Amino acid sequence: MIPVTVFTGYLGAGKTTIILSLLPKLPKGYKAVLLKNEFGDTQVDSQLAKESNLAAVNEILNGCMCCVLVGQMKNALLDIRDNFRPDRIIIECSGSAFPATLAFQIRELERETNGDFKLDAIVTVIDAENFTGYEDTSPTARMQASYSDLILINKWEHLEDRALDLVLDHLNTLNDLTPKVRCNGRDGVDPNLIFGIDSKLFKDKSDEPLVENHHNEVQTITIFKGLSCALPRTAHSHGSSCRCCSVTESSEEISQDGLSPSDSVEESFLRSALEGVPKESVWRVKGLVCLQGGMHILNWAFGRYDLTKVDVSDMDGTIIRLTAMGERGEVRKSMRRFCDELQAMVV
Repeated sequence: MIPVTVFTGYLGAGKTTIILSLLPKLPKGYKAVLLKNEFGDTQVDSQLAKESNLAAVNEILNGCMCCVLVGQMKNALLDIRDNFRPDRIIIECSGSAFPATLAFQIRELERETNGDFKLDAIVTVIDAENFTGYEDTSPTARMQASYSDLILINKWEHLEDRALDLVLDHLNTLNDLTPKVRCNGRDGVDPNLIFGIDSKLFKDKSDEPLVENHHNEVQTITIFKGLSCALPRTAHSHGSSCRCCSVTESSEEISQDGLSPSDSVEESFLRSALEGVPKESVWRVKGLVCLQGGMHILNWAFGRYDLTKVDVSDMDGTIIRLTAMGERGEVRKSMRRFCDELQAMVV
């Protein structure tokens, strides 16, 4: 029986950081596999996970697996069982996933496989700094907090006591029975608090939730700068000789990553561009940026960001490849200044 732990939480809540912080605390030889679902089309978190002690990472991209991509999670779980037989599967949902729908799919798989899988827990990560803002406008955020075995309060250290009390009041109104645990910064929480819960949620077939397409709650756009050959495949339908991108091929000396030194982005320019991104309409910017020191993962959420250097072998010709997520109808125009400052384009 393979226990499955599901992490939900709205955009930028810190799910990936918490999951990666758990891994070094697991027993030696413990085999965990991460199944990750993301809106964008770039496998960003798998780059970070490669540096962890995960046995494998499987990413389902370009949609939410509880509605638009329903059914893909089952297939992925079966592949993980057959190829890795791990001690545990960790599922990290997209920011808009309905936990009830995912839990029911796992329960159904329990029955179909005669107990090869077991839903161990649904864990919801809350961004305490921004929860009272998006909880008012997002049915998904309220649903995630309502259907959970454990609620992790993340980024609470940025709040004054009164503001944190308001967040806890909101959460207790939505779900007063579920335990709520504060994360210890980037050190996360003790795995013993999360693993081995043995969830009782959705054990009854009559609890089947309605599968509704809520994908339009969040709008995503892809921002790109680089050589035409590196354009996202779904966006580029021109001929092989096309040079429609911001940066074109030249006769300059090519560096090891396929780009000339002058093609990288100065971090000061990136920082300036990010400062102009309105967090009221843009909630998450995530992807790859080639800085002067090499390729980095940019992880921006509600005005705060991290840059993590990674060794990427299959992104030659890419200078910027980001997914921006936020309020429907507002993301494209809200990111216009950012694109102009960095001479990037929306594809």
